[in-house]
Amino acid sequence: MTSHFFLLEAMVTQERLTWIEEVLKFYFLKLYPDTLLHHAKPKEVVFTFLITGDALYSLNEEDKLPIWEIILTLPSVKIILDRQELDLRGISIERLKMKNPEQVIDHNSMGLNGQTSFWKDVVKIARQNAEPLPSTIGYLQLESPYMHSSGLSTLRCLAAAIEVRASIDLYCYLDGVHLGHIHQNPIECQNIGKGLEELVDRAEQRGLQFQMLACGRCAAARGYSTWDDGKGITVSTCTIKPFRIRNLNVIIDQFERNHVILGKNVAYFKLKKSGSSSQYGTNDKDSAPTVTILITKSPYGTEHAFGALSFAVASAFQGIKTQVVFIEEGVYALTGTHHLGEGTQYFNLQEVIAAVAESENLHLYAYQPSLQQRRITKNKNMAAVLDIGKTELGQLLFHPSGGSQAGHQRVIFF
Repeated sequence: MTSHFFLLEAMVTQERLTWIEEVLKFYFLKLYPDTLLHHAKPKEVVFTFLITGDALYSLNEEDKLPIWEIILTLPSVKIILDRQELDLRGISIERLKMKNPEQVIDHNSMGLNGQTSFWKDVVKIARQNAEPLPSTIGYLQLESPYMHSSGLSTLRCLAAAIEVRASIDLYCYLDGVHLGHIHQNPIECQNIGKGLEELVDRAEQRGLQFQMLACGRCAAARGYSTWDDGKGITVSTCTIKPFRIRNLNVIIDQFERNHVILGKNVAYFKLKKSGSSSQYGTNDKDSAPTVTILITKSPYGTEHAFGALSFAVASAFQGIKTQVVFIEEGVYALTGTHHLGEGTQYFNLQEVIAAVAESENLHLYAYQPSLQQRRITKNKNMAAVLDIGKTELGQLLFHPSGGSQAGHQRVIFF
């Protein structure tokens, strides 16, 4: 049974793979050094990398292949690859597989349609990572369909979840709200809206729940008209019937539950439960998994950084222990002094950070190696954003601040 996993679909930079390598080294060298002894034979896979989409290119690139080889020398690490996506891209993994035949898996489980399915492997691992097995698998969608292949990946993942008899929560945020737009009619690819409606029917036939929630702020910004039915329910004529536009807090409500949440780029880390759990079923916030949000994009080129911080603040406000790490290009939010032109209707992310820095349940961090790599320094006024290095990042991921009864934490790449 896997303890921890990374699900990677976007292009993997050398920087990202390097800090992932450092995190794994921290785990094995600092937390569990006994696993490095030759006579120690781990009984289970500790880390699984589930790799699809453009992330597959990293397995064959000159600057990244050596890092993967180092990662695979660590004990109990396995890589599961999307065979269909490998073939589509013409990527060869023979060198990596020849050296690590038992750790590099390039064949996938068989789906009910008689075809192999990488996403069947993903959801099977997601189902194994909670005790007891989760009755629900969540999926966070940030990108629009058609422009991005992640919309199709979402369909495949949710279909596989239904196959393993898991109910589904689909959370649409930022451009992800476009997944549910009505009257989609693509000519050359699968219809995402119709696919979602078909999955809802399939779930109902199996006695499973399937709810789709879209962020109201993101939907309004993108022109989705809504109206109140008089009973406090937001209704839209712009979306397919199962789609529900709601306040972001309604989505965060679902994050208080203990199920595994997947997405285009996420990680799952199993934690030791703190203290003793109550014998009574409660909605105690301590039972909600810790959320760690990695802000990896520059502050103003896209909505990713602002959206990530907004999501983090909403989580913390509802009592979920939330950690934000500015890493990779995300550190540009912390350097220099940002100014808005007079009358500019936009946001100054540094002002937003300053406004939320003292929020209860919210902790902000700056990954120093990312700043150093770009030869920049943090604005001295950003003192509420604590500096961390490789060791501290590992500590945050495997021993987050505060206690939790959830037994795992969610890591989301924005």
